[in-house]
Amino acid sequence: MKDTLALMATALFMLLTLSIANADDTARGKYQSCIACHGDAAQGNTQLGAPALAGQGAVYLQRQLQHFKTGVRGGDPRDSQGAQMKAMAAPLTDGDILLLSEYLAAMPQVLPVSSAAGDLKNGNNYFQATCGACHGGQAEGNPGLNSPALVILDAAYLKAQYKNFQLGIRGAHPDDTYGRQMKMMATSLPSDKDLDDVIAFIQSRAVAK
Repeated sequence: MKDTLALMATALFMLLTLSIANADDTARGKYQSCIACHGDAAQGNTQLGAPALAGQGAVYLQRQLQHFKTGVRGGDPRDSQGAQMKAMAAPLTDGDILLLSEYLAAMPQVLPVSSAAGDLKNGNNYFQATCGACHGGQAEGNPGLNSPALVILDAAYLKAQYKNFQLGIRGAHPDDTYGRQMKMMATSLPSDKDLDDVIAFIQSRAVAK
């Protein structure tokens, strides 16, 4: 009896291991079409405006891919990069999106190698007052609040997305619940200098890691 149970447990373990390996292979295959922009380690590409994806929260990644697929994000004619992602997400099934999101979330984070210039004290003050409650004190993100990690993102992408929220290019769609929250928060910094200082603080947290 014990031998039979042991054999069954071994067989179940092998099936689970094989299933996980097959899922990883499928996700890796799906990611091949993303490498040109986001990099082989999902580290992002500043020159192309493509953010780092490795180590980002799975639920956040899944939501953004679904938003691109359905036009919640990337539908504004001013969002040329979003339109590219909208086209890339269109053929993905819900299963593909789930696999990709979990695959990317499990990858090790690739932090920015250089920090942006700015007044770190001012940036810290504004970040903790307006951003830290949702995105974490070290910009590490908070899945419980549906807030992505910011520390993995390069300065140019952070600034571009903040401006997109300010201008209603992002976060204006009625189905983008969390985007609408960010759209409102994008009015909280008094000046571009303060935005640069906040980004410099976020970048400093990447270097600190």
